[in-house]
Amino acid sequence: MMTLIVMVLGAAFSRMIPHPWNFTAIGAMALFGGAYFSDKRLSMAVPLAALMLSDLFLGGFHSTTFFVYAAFALIVMMGWYLTEKKSVARIGGLSLVASSVFFLISNLGVWIMDGMYAPTFKGLVECYVAAIPFFGYQVAGDLFFSAVMFGGYELVKKYAFSPAGKLA
Repeated sequence: MMTLIVMVLGAAFSRMIPHPWNFTAIGAMALFGGAYFSDKRLSMAVPLAALMLSDLFLGGFHSTTFFVYAAFALIVMMGWYLTEKKSVARIGGLSLVASSVFFLISNLGVWIMDGMYAPTFKGLVECYVAAIPFFGYQVAGDLFFSAVMFGGYELVKKYAFSPAGKLA
C-alpha cells in the first residue's frame, strides 16, 4: 500500500519538473490508482488528493478546475477495469482513452468557463482545434508514464524481497 501511495505522490509531484505542456504523469497516475488500489474509495481519494496537493504548490486552481478533476475521476474509474486483468494492450488502450477523456472534458470546461470562445458550436470547435497541439503531449505523457508506473510497479512486485529475505 505504501509503495502505491509513494508512486502516486511521485507522479503528482513530477508536474514540478520542467516539461512540455501536458506531458505529465497525472493521467497515468489516475489510471494506475484506479487499477491498483483495491478499495475504490482509496483509488479515487489518493490520486485526486495527490493532484490537489500538486495544484496547491503550482497554484493550479482556476475556473476549469472542476472539469479537470471530473476528467481525472473518470480516468480513475477507467482504471477499475484493469483491476482484474492488466495487459500491455489494455493499459495502452486505456491510456489513449484517458488522454481523449481529459482533452474532451477539460477543453469543454475552457469553452464554458473562460469566455475565450464564443458560446456557440463554432466557438466550441475553435476551442478544441486550439487545444490540438497540447493533445499530442498528453497522449505521449500518458503512454510514457503509464509504461513507467505500471511496468515499474510490476517489476517491484516481481523482484521485491519477501519477509524471509528472499526474492519473491
